Parts: sequence; C-alpha cells; structure tokens
Amino acid sequence: MDSTISDPTSSDPTAGPATDRTPLHSTAADGVKIVVVGGFGVGKTTMVRSVSEIRPLNTEETMTQAGLGVDENGEVDAKNTTTVAFDFGRITLNEEMVLYLFGAPGQQRFWFLWDRLFAGTLGAVVLVDTRRVEDSWYAIDRLEHHGTPFIVVRNNFPGATHDLDELREALSLADEVPLIDCDARDRESSKRVLITLVDHLYTMSTQGSTS
Repeated sequence: MDSTISDPTSSDPTAGPATDRTPLHSTAADGVKIVVVGGFGVGKTTMVRSVSEIRPLNTEETMTQAGLGVDENGEVDAKNTTTVAFDFGRITLNEEMVLYLFGAPGQQRFWFLWDRLFAGTLGAVVLVDTRRVEDSWYAIDRLEHHGTPFIVVRNNFPGATHDLDELREALSLADEVPLIDCDARDRESSKRVLITLVDHLYTMSTQGSTS
C-alpha cells in the first residue's frame, strides 16, 4: 500500500501547517477518519496542527479559575489553554484518498464525546506522556471496547521517563500493537505516526482477508 503522505503546502519538513486553505483534489474519492486521543495536555492539538495541510479547526480556549479542581494539569502546569470540543485537520494520502484527523478533548468531563467520535473511525493514535501514563488507560480501554485498531505513541516531553519496553509493559499492550516515539511539534515526526497507523491498518486488513 502506498502510504506516502503528500505535502502540497511546503517543501520544508520543519514548516508548520499551511496558512491558507489547500483545495481538496478533484480526484479525491475516499475519506479515512482517524482520531487522536489521550490524556489532558498530551499533545493532541499540537499534532493535528503540525501535520494538517489546511488551517486546522480547533476549539482551544484559555483556562480560567473556573477550571481549578476540574481540569487537573499536573505535570503540564505551563499549559494555559484547553480543547473544549475537538480539533480537525486534513491530510492528502494520495490523489484519491484523504485522511480526516480529529483530536479528542482529554479532560474526563468530555469523555462522553469520545464514543460518538469513534463512530466511523478507521483507526486511532493514542498519545502518551510517560510522566502521566495512567491518563492513557481510559483511551485504550474505550478503543478496545469499540474494537477500533490503534497505535500508541510516546510524545517526547522534556523529563519524560520509561523506555518503550517499559511503557508497553505499563500499558499491558499486546505485541501486535505498534508503539513508537514522536515529537508532536514536528511535521515529519507526526507524519511518521500517521504512516505507521496506515501501515498497521493495512497489515490488519490483509491478515483478515487471508485468515
């Protein structure tokens, strides 16, 4: 399967998302829905922004005193905004296939949105901050409940702990679930995450067709 993600907006791999909306190819025939989930402040909005070929739709709002005791920022005390609905971006996989990317809010009070967001989803990325591994358990549990294929991605924050083998054990991940590193701020790194997921989905589909 050709899992190359095209970049019509920039030849610079370190460039951020497009400042202007990129028209959808007239040859686009299929859309693939992918969700990015994880705990509060784990980098979901950052990943969608870094890789989207259009200016992402996002619903980040400034955190206020009203959120104290409700949205615990823990190890992310420098964070002063929060997603209150979901993020949305778009990536062209090839001339006929487009990937639509949704970033889910991480706060527990918004978890009721997740089940609806998972409807029609082909696969998911679970972002993990190893300083707060337990924040990822709910996302993995819900994806397994829905039978949604997923990969797990360690976002490399400063001061992060646990190597990938330790993280796999801490999350009780099956061997067949891909587990990789990334820097959600970097476009190329985020693209590799999506390519890994697409490859994983393709592998699962071919295994299913031959079983």
